[in-house]
Amino acid sequence: MSAEKTTRITIDADSLRSQVRDKSVRVLDIRKEDDYKQSHIQGAVNLPLASLLADDSPQKVLQLAQSYGIDDETPVVVYDDTFGALASRVAWTLQYVGHDDVSLLDVTFGRWKKMGLETSTDQISYSKKTHSLKLRPEILATVDYLESVKEKKETVLVDNRERLNYLDNHIPGAINIPYRMLASEDNILRPKEDLKKLIQNRNIQPNSEIITYCGSVGTLSGLGYYALKSIGMPNVKLYVRSFKEWKSLEKPTASQKDANYWDLSAE
Repeated sequence: MSAEKTTRITIDADSLRSQVRDKSVRVLDIRKEDDYKQSHIQGAVNLPLASLLADDSPQKVLQLAQSYGIDDETPVVVYDDTFGALASRVAWTLQYVGHDDVSLLDVTFGRWKKMGLETSTDQISYSKKTHSLKLRPEILATVDYLESVKEKKETVLVDNRERLNYLDNHIPGAINIPYRMLASEDNILRPKEDLKKLIQNRNIQPNSEIITYCGSVGTLSGLGYYALKSIGMPNVKLYVRSFKEWKSLEKPTASQKDANYWDLSAE
């Protein structure tokens, strides 16, 4: 069965409220523990991003998922209060280890509260469940893979960092789509038509292989990954170790020292 057969990339607040009331979903709050304890979406369990990044090996991720009561069939919704980037990294990681049904809440927790929706301070736990391991290497780009394909015409490398960081130093051949361009005022991702126009303006073809990266751990580029998936791009990979690893391995980099720093490539 296809991982994207029925799963939505994002889920709206009303739909999540209904699923929470039906107790038909596992909601993961990716914020820090102190923030979670103060207030969170009703029924949500806390999975701080730092806990996942401490060891994001497939076996450890699977153990974490199981400890939150997630089996192969459990619908999962992930949210944060950081424009969706942290939630995206966790959602991608669950997808990579083979969890098909994972969506991003299309608003931040701050927005959820401003909308007057239900919150709770209850500490939630669930019985451990069993989840199989079905790695999806087709959504992961390693440094070796990146080196093998980055010169290919059909491969597009997307740097999701701030414009100034990109201009200062980036992987040769990469184009820049800053993460801030992916969101709207209210939602973690812009409407699909806006995103499609953004991609078309970058001359990215529907059949392109797209690899996203950011500064270090794949958060900003995780959001980039899901922005591309939300408009139906079929072949998207996340270079999860990103520019930090690339530089540490002393791979070649490029810069645009004489570029117009006020050129934000907005549209």
